[in-house]
Amino acid sequence: MRASGLRKPMRIIRDPDFIAERDRGAAVAIGNFDGVHLGHQAVIDLTRSVANRAPLGILTFEPHPRDYFAQISKHSTPPFRLMSAASKANQLEKLGVELLYEVPFNEVLAALTPEDFAQKIIVDRLGLTHVVVGADFCFGKDRAGKAADLQEFGAIMGFGVTIAPMLATAAGDVSSTAIRTALANGIPRAAAEMLGHWHRIDGPVITGEQRGRDLGYPTANMSINGLHPPKFGVYAVKIDVLAGPYKGSYNGAASIGVRPMFGINIPNCESFLFDFSGDLYGTHLSVALVEYLRGEEQFDGLDALITQMGTDCSHAREILSHV
Repeated sequence: MRASGLRKPMRIIRDPDFIAERDRGAAVAIGNFDGVHLGHQAVIDLTRSVANRAPLGILTFEPHPRDYFAQISKHSTPPFRLMSAASKANQLEKLGVELLYEVPFNEVLAALTPEDFAQKIIVDRLGLTHVVVGADFCFGKDRAGKAADLQEFGAIMGFGVTIAPMLATAAGDVSSTAIRTALANGIPRAAAEMLGHWHRIDGPVITGEQRGRDLGYPTANMSINGLHPPKFGVYAVKIDVLAGPYKGSYNGAASIGVRPMFGINIPNCESFLFDFSGDLYGTHLSVALVEYLRGEEQFDGLDALITQMGTDCSHAREILSHV
């Protein structure tokens, strides 16, 4: 059951060493919740059902543990996050989460044994009454603790533990990894089936090189730094302008990649909003990937590129008219 109606804004707690009494005693789901996909939503619903009047919370970690370990090992890893911490928080609030514990993942936390994690974080610092974890949940130093271990600790330390089964669809288990694979293969609809919503790229419009304006297709440029990159190419998209005088929903076409017609550039997302005229610099957008149209290409001159852009927009309009 999804949350509906009026509700209080979600509170975000980033320092578990200084936690107000009102923010203790929650029932929480623990995990990274990258993408907030259908499996995550099922875990949140399960947590809501066992909360027994306790506040509904999420316990997650920032930075993501994978980012932390890559940094300390000094080994670069490809961007893997499906959404930023801010986008994740926004999606969790929409689902009725009351408390979001963004516990700092650092050297001290990484060194905790599974038992110490249960005692020091779950009991002493947050005073949680019930926790829900996925069947594949691992915790503590070297990921030594398993979901069954957490149940044993809960029985001893006085908090309830529920293990949520993996959510499966006709296409297989729902996971952030499977969603990344679908996006990397240019199949955003498959990703959406697992997410329960369109995969979105959120962020502010940044200053680009304004080539699109010169070509007759002014675009809103957004960084994808730190995010798992979808397959590079052109997409039919739905675009939400989240605030300002142009707030609203628009259809459009977006190019994600390195823009090979103009050298090799830092990957970004450039969106052309259909039937729109206005200045979006600094405005926050949410760009939903609906369908992959084609890959990035080199063209024999700007006229050929402009012709292809017109074809792309016509194709995108046709697709989006049925969405």
